[in-house]
Amino acid sequence: MSQAPDTENRPTVLVVDDEEDLRDIMRRMLERRGFSTLVAGDSQQAVTVCRDHPGEIDILVTDLGLPGVSGGELSLEATELRPSMRVVYISGLPKEMAVADGLIEPDALLVKKPFSTELLIEALRSVLAERATP
Repeated sequence: MSQAPDTENRPTVLVVDDEEDLRDIMRRMLERRGFSTLVAGDSQQAVTVCRDHPGEIDILVTDLGLPGVSGGELSLEATELRPSMRVVYISGLPKEMAVADGLIEPDALLVKKPFSTELLIEALRSVLAERATP
């Protein structure tokens, strides 16, 4: 029997960040941990991926500070296209400030930069677990 991970059961994560290096690091770290990844450099690319990707997209991981449109605004548009998709925000801002500035809802999940692989994976697993319980 093949030891390759079963791509059917791998959660798919769309990573949106305007910093190519960070996007690439996150993509590699997620793939090593058993996630399938899609990447976008800005909100327009992300919306196109949400519209055109033939499979499920389980989680959107977006930087709050995207050029042109905030990660919060992107998540609204993206989840309209994919209502079952969960969102994890990443930002250099503390969550309290992002909420106070109206960038995200108080119940949003925000991972503060710089973050470790463990912290990001833990956030993704928690939203997947949340989604699994009705």
